[in-house]
Amino acid sequence: MSASETVLFHEPGGRWRMLAWGPVFCLVVLAVELASGPVIHWFALVLFSLILVGLTYVQLRAARMHVSVELTTRTLRQGTETVDIAEIDDIFPAAEYADDEYEPKRWETARVLGELSGVPRKRHGIGLRLVGGGLVQAWAKDDEGLRAALETAKREYL
Repeated sequence: MSASETVLFHEPGGRWRMLAWGPVFCLVVLAVELASGPVIHWFALVLFSLILVGLTYVQLRAARMHVSVELTTRTLRQGTETVDIAEIDDIFPAAEYADDEYEPKRWETARVLGELSGVPRKRHGIGLRLVGGGLVQAWAKDDEGLRAALETAKREYL
């Protein structure tokens, strides 16, 4: 990203504070052991705390790499894939359906950006038509925010 690019939208994919959950749970167990009995499992609590931090770190790094979103004035990065704003021809509105029928929109079955097999959990797809006519799905937790930022980026790019 160059100095002239402004970040319009960002979702990190995972938060570093998740690393604290394992040690916090071990501290709760330590407090219970201190309050209730003569045996305190110092070594086991430290070991489990380190194991939980290590496992969480691996998952967090993967989430930050593969499930992060960043939109600048020139590019949209979805996980490990980047698309130039110039390549985006159209941004589809959110899909709306009647209660009794559901026929997916064409863009809902399109390839998902980010080299993923589908839209990640707890994220919502956004249909995009690329300049060559191909359909793809962008995605974000805040899909309305990303859609609005994409429309802003598209207007500014023109």
